[in-house]
Amino acid sequence: MTAPAAKNRPATQREMFAVADRVLPGSGLGSYSLAEDIRLIYSHGKGSRMWDVDGNEYIDYVGGAGALILGHSHPAVVEASKNQLDRGAHMFGSLNDVAVHLAERLIDDIPCAEKIAYATTGSEATAYAMRLARAFTGRDKILKFEGAYHGNHDYAIVSTFPKQSGNYPHGSPDSSGQPEATVSTMLVCPYNDLETLAKIVAQQHRDIAAIFAESIQRIIPAEPEFLQGIRKICDQYDILFVLDEVVTGFRLSYGGAQQWYEIKPDLSTHGKVIGGGGPLSCVAGRADVIGLSDPRLKGEPGYTYFNGTLHGNPVAAAATLAMLDELSKPGVYKAMNGYADDLCGECQKILDHNNIPAIAQNTGSLWQILFMDKTPRNYADIMASDQASMRKLDSLLMKQGQYVLPGVRRFVSTVHSSQDLEDTLRGLDIACREFNQS
Repeated sequence: MTAPAAKNRPATQREMFAVADRVLPGSGLGSYSLAEDIRLIYSHGKGSRMWDVDGNEYIDYVGGAGALILGHSHPAVVEASKNQLDRGAHMFGSLNDVAVHLAERLIDDIPCAEKIAYATTGSEATAYAMRLARAFTGRDKILKFEGAYHGNHDYAIVSTFPKQSGNYPHGSPDSSGQPEATVSTMLVCPYNDLETLAKIVAQQHRDIAAIFAESIQRIIPAEPEFLQGIRKICDQYDILFVLDEVVTGFRLSYGGAQQWYEIKPDLSTHGKVIGGGGPLSCVAGRADVIGLSDPRLKGEPGYTYFNGTLHGNPVAAAATLAMLDELSKPGVYKAMNGYADDLCGECQKILDHNNIPAIAQNTGSLWQILFMDKTPRNYADIMASDQASMRKLDSLLMKQGQYVLPGVRRFVSTVHSSQDLEDTLRGLDIACREFNQS
């Protein structure tokens, strides 16, 4: 079949969605499918803004799920990517020079890193980390926290979106097609609950290879003593502590959650910001654990298989090096996190003025508007909130030119400006008034 000439290809969103409805499940690229009155098809992005194919402009608070911490098409990242494309877009089977340079940089910049092993996505990094933990300890079970998202693989999507809270430590599958064997090897505990965690581990520690945790679970921040408590429990029972930094790495601070919370895990998983918006992630941590993936150990006891066509992709590595250069400049995080603080403070004033029973919540540059009266401690708190109203307000914000996925946390980038703040607040006020009228 011959591809249609460019001039005959669909050009408007309506025409493109007619095609997408026919060829893509739910006209989506994954688990998100927006309602018809707010769905859009990207055309391009620049800085803190993006445009759909019909020319509508949005302030982007999705930021590539947090990957685009410098915004869209940052000049340094674009230049580094183009320069590498001229040198070669892809190599496989041997090292490339850019991947080596980046690995050395990551060892210096990630607090727990003695070695790193490359992967392609955050989901792949968490899957490899689980495999490494099982190989290193000789144990099969992984403990995670209810509502935590650690990727799209069968082990990760257990009690990520449970319909009801509880029944610990048993988890529930989140998808059809998951083998029971994967669900049965995952233990589940409520977040920010050291007492319940200690009880579960005391009972099952002989079978637990690792405890996986995020420092900010969706939008729920770890309480000050929580991560340190996990560290102590892991040390007590010789369990590996894996900190999932796919979202928080190089975002909360240059040293990620490890610097923010002053915590040192055995392993950490990284993606999103690492990759510069491209296909690259890694597992970082202890040399004796990461070293099990050494390809020279093939056929020997303990060898842990790592392999991927795009591991250490040179274009993504070059983009990441350029991004890290920008992020390491003085004042970057202070300004970005300060914008998020100001944004949430001013949003709260507008919510209160319009008698909207919601809070504008942020930790660093991660933020969200939640229909509850206090900071959530765990997934049960989120489930008890008015999620329908949250999604309704978010949908109204989309119509005011703010790109936010309804019901999902958002991100601030280094390039969000005072004009973005002014436009965001104006749009929120209009959305609140419409919310109260509907």
